[in-house]
Amino acid sequence: MPAAPVSSRLPVFPWDKLAPYKSTAAAHPDGVVDLSVGTPVDPVPALIQQALVSAADSPGYPTVWGTEALRDALTGWAGRRLGATGLAHENVLPVVGSKELVAWLPTQLGLGPGDKVAYPRLAYPTYEVGARLCGAEPVAYDDPTELDPAGLRLLWLNSPSNPTGRVLSQEELTRTVAWAREHGVLVFSDECYLELGWEAEPVSVLHPDVCGGTYEGLVAVHSLSKRSNLAGYRAAFVVGDAAVLGELLQIRKHGGMMIPAPVQAATVAALGDDTHVAEQRARYARRRTVLRAALERHGFRIEHSEASLYLWATRDEPCWETVAHLAELGILVAPGDFYGPAGDRFVRVALTATDERVDAAVKRLS
Repeated sequence: MPAAPVSSRLPVFPWDKLAPYKSTAAAHPDGVVDLSVGTPVDPVPALIQQALVSAADSPGYPTVWGTEALRDALTGWAGRRLGATGLAHENVLPVVGSKELVAWLPTQLGLGPGDKVAYPRLAYPTYEVGARLCGAEPVAYDDPTELDPAGLRLLWLNSPSNPTGRVLSQEELTRTVAWAREHGVLVFSDECYLELGWEAEPVSVLHPDVCGGTYEGLVAVHSLSKRSNLAGYRAAFVVGDAAVLGELLQIRKHGGMMIPAPVQAATVAALGDDTHVAEQRARYARRRTVLRAALERHGFRIEHSEASLYLWATRDEPCWETVAHLAELGILVAPGDFYGPAGDRFVRVALTATDERVDAAVKRLS
């Protein structure tokens, strides 16, 4: 009897369920305002495009570990922006977009049946998918330090949170890191929205005040998709425990998980420039301000949302009723239950639409 297909372990791809609501929203006379998927819509900064083009003549295979210039850029940025100290090239590894890493990390760590992977109760669905792909048990938590550590091999943190925008305090991170180390649990901290704090200043798990100046058992995940509008480039990286990253590097070499050479060059340019990040932050800040006010006037309550690219909003009704209501106005949002049953009365509203489309949404909500 043939083995069950791997896809049978996985939940239904959530975004497929949104299709009929997208059709409703698209029928609006002025067109859809799509605030569902957090995909960047603003231009790739010119200096990054130029770096990509300049490296376009790259006929040879790139390396999985990346060029020396890329590793210098990764360690330099992590030191400057995260406050991480004493980083060497062995503490960094480029990856082909952060979603690929999240989905395949448990498999690459050798996890399987009998192992547990834990992630926040409200979370990016791919943490659960990664556990299911390798046959491990997915476990959702409210407070990670209340988990049963028996069999727990991988603990995901996510701050700022997708979908809620919640930021874990330095004290919360420090307490969790101490607990994980005490129980021998590997921590991966998804910090892809760290540069988008609004009402809170996100702290990395690699900050010396959190990790005590050692990266043992800790890895931070970062992405250029949001900060630099590079979702289409699939440019991300991990920073932290050299032993863990060295093992991943060996596996990824065998698996051919290489970032294209032109994208490596573009990443170097992106991490070396803070101006475009500040300009993009300002765009999102404006959109956030006007959207939040419009939603609140329309009867929504916004919870958390102190960072990231989303507003976590509720009208105290089932999330799909809210999705349907907004679709009638030509506005498409993500239902909160995409991120776990605890989100079933919320919707996630992305800030990733053009100024013109955001202004159209504000007008419709009024």
